[in-house]
Amino acid sequence: MLEMQSSGLSMNFLMSRLASLVRRCLPLAVCMQAAPLSAEDVIVRDDASLVAALAGLKPGACVKVAPGDYKGGHHVSGVDDLTLEAQDPGRPPHFRGGQTSFQFTRCHRLTLRHLKISGQSMNGLNLDDGGRRESPVQGVTLAGLEVSDIGPSGNHDAIKCSGMDGLTIRDCRISGWGGQGIDFVGCHRSVITGCQFTGKLGFSASAGVQLKGGTSEVVVEKCWFKEAGERPVNIGGSTGLEFFRPAGATWEGKDLTVQDCVIEGSLCAAAFVGVDGAVFRRNIIRHPGRWIFRILQETTAPGFVPCRRVSITDNKITFRRSQVRTEVNIGAGTEPSTFTFSRNHWFAEDDPPRSRPRLPVPETDGVYGTKP
Repeated sequence: MLEMQSSGLSMNFLMSRLASLVRRCLPLAVCMQAAPLSAEDVIVRDDASLVAALAGLKPGACVKVAPGDYKGGHHVSGVDDLTLEAQDPGRPPHFRGGQTSFQFTRCHRLTLRHLKISGQSMNGLNLDDGGRRESPVQGVTLAGLEVSDIGPSGNHDAIKCSGMDGLTIRDCRISGWGGQGIDFVGCHRSVITGCQFTGKLGFSASAGVQLKGGTSEVVVEKCWFKEAGERPVNIGGSTGLEFFRPAGATWEGKDLTVQDCVIEGSLCAAAFVGVDGAVFRRNIIRHPGRWIFRILQETTAPGFVPCRRVSITDNKITFRRSQVRTEVNIGAGTEPSTFTFSRNHWFAEDDPPRSRPRLPVPETDGVYGTKP
């Protein structure tokens, strides 16, 4: 009996140890199972294999690009669920030159990750809906891109997006461009987050981010703008009527939000241009060169709404009175009386007693004259 009990205890102990070992090894087995490339994965190591891979793309493909230099000038159309990414995120492939590095036309749920793009003469990267203005492209994601030295002069954007819905651009670094760092024409329900925009001498940048042509429900957040064009954030803009998405929109931008950003230098911090509803909050503004804000109307077609309904709240604004004599530049055809200002902290560092701004409407609970 004692021998049987002893044997039973040993068996229970062994079974318990075996179960524990299985539990510990199961995650490793799952990882080992997930590691091999799928049938849709394509490895690209040079220009020739890149061209071949792009020519044979099927929906759901994942193109992994090895470190190295590659030529720009590629066009992909109508391929859904495509991923194009660095094989090694720590050593992103570098696409140099061409009019555009890549143009993706009507590619739903496209993902681009950890790519370096520079030296294009038109746009660094172009995403579009193929001119089908009532049928936007859905679910594109851009992450960890580096785009630089685009143009250098003229209306040439680092990232151009036309007719996108549900677009996410995150953690991208953009430096040196001729037009806009990121240009949205008729994009909706999208977000730009965690990106950096740095202007360079010799590049005719007009804006860091521009939201125009019927763009709506877009959030720009947690971004850093350093000398990022004449208007670092152009909330609205000026668009030919034939390019609006949706067609017939009576505003350049609507229901737009810019929040938790840092904006340094440039002629102004932000311009509101033909916009019908926007929120500008919790941003840090440092040393704008001529104005702090601009309220403008550049599209004046019949039925077009005036620039209106903007809330500017909880921002920390440091400026030099020797540079900023007009805090808010107000253009004709706008409705500045519909703007609201509240809880902003204003500081003229070279003349603190003159920190209180002249605004188109009274401010609620503003703070003036102390360093933020």
